[in-house]
Amino acid sequence: MKIKALTLTLLAAGFAPALPAWAETVSLQQAVEMSLAADPRIKEREQVVEAARALVQEVKGNAGWRVSANAFIGLAPEAEGGFYQGGAYSGTNPRTDGDKLHGISDWTHLDFALIKPLYTFGKVERYSDAAQGNVELKQGELKQTRADIVYDTKRAYFGFLTARDSRAFLEDMQGRVDQAIATVERGLKEENGEVRQSDLFALQTARGLLTKYVHQARAIEKISLDGLKVLTGTGLQGDLQVADSRIEPVTFPQMDLAEFQARALQDRPEMQQLEAGLRARRALLAAKKADRMPDVYAGVIGQFNYASQRERLDNPYLFDPFNGGGLTPVVGVKWDTVFGVASARVDQAQAELEALNHKKAFAVAGIPYEVGEAYVNAQANFESQRALADGAAAARRWMIAALADFSAGIETADKVADAIKNYALVQTEYLRTVNDYNMNVAQLARMTGELK
Repeated sequence: MKIKALTLTLLAAGFAPALPAWAETVSLQQAVEMSLAADPRIKEREQVVEAARALVQEVKGNAGWRVSANAFIGLAPEAEGGFYQGGAYSGTNPRTDGDKLHGISDWTHLDFALIKPLYTFGKVERYSDAAQGNVELKQGELKQTRADIVYDTKRAYFGFLTARDSRAFLEDMQGRVDQAIATVERGLKEENGEVRQSDLFALQTARGLLTKYVHQARAIEKISLDGLKVLTGTGLQGDLQVADSRIEPVTFPQMDLAEFQARALQDRPEMQQLEAGLRARRALLAAKKADRMPDVYAGVIGQFNYASQRERLDNPYLFDPFNGGGLTPVVGVKWDTVFGVASARVDQAQAELEALNHKKAFAVAGIPYEVGEAYVNAQANFESQRALADGAAAARRWMIAALADFSAGIETADKVADAIKNYALVQTEYLRTVNDYNMNVAQLARMTGELK
């Protein structure tokens, strides 16, 4: 029987029971807003965007002042007296102490450089552009996450309505079959000849299948509602009720297919991410090329040394590394590159840029197809659910007529079972198709970047 396959594919089931007065009742739009406010994935993505913005500031900071300094306290040989032989302060022979150590002195050392880049051949600007492209890429990921959450919420909401309606419908069918079985059992006990044992078997077969589907529908209904609770932040232990009394097909989109496809190519988060990624890759390629060039800088460098147990030399031609110091402004050029490595990095950046260009070309061709597929499916399911609604109404009349004829003794139970089975098939197919259609419309909204 096809009912089994249909029931297993339902996302949720029908007619909600009365809940306590304190249960929170939400519409679809309210559920979407609650999900967007509560979902931790959005907060995670927001922090990723903030980290990307901080990276931009870090890159731009490389154009500002930078300082390097080193200070320590150590030991140095003690030195007393003058520069000449025997420690005299004047003479003709320079002093030579050999390996003789007169003592130990404390030694304080400081060297520093305060530097500001003047020209970097575009390194800072290009790396800044690449970092800004990374920010836009992360913002696209955030937008995509929001679109996914909206879609998931709609799926849980419509799925619950579908499951609730299906469960209530199957329970009603179960009750009608039970009534028919009771009628047959009474007839068999009275031996009136109007019913047969095979009638009982046919109805019991239908009841067994319907009972199984009812249990499955109840399980799907609970799972769907629990999923909606988690998405909206209500919590599994919270009370949540949906505002809609039954599932209804949403309004068919007013835009034509071409407009949907054009909007998807412009506003879809993946396309925005591709454009941001291309800008970042172009900037990164230019930055890798600039890495092969030197940096021009200006600043101040200095050094200071002090040993308390060493005499200071005032000779401008001699320098004591343990005592003395100096300070000077500088303008210089710093070049730090390995030509083979730098060229390889440029080639790598070029290849990554070309790969992203090919990915964009595939997206430009593939996205309109995906939108077209969703649009055609939406059209098909829109027309199908309208036809199935008429078919379900006819099947219901058929079942009621069959039950009436059976009660009057002019119809057999196997015909009643066929009517019930066909009604169950068409009605469950109708509910599933409405759910599919609503999700087709939701998919179109997600593909075009809508966040509602």
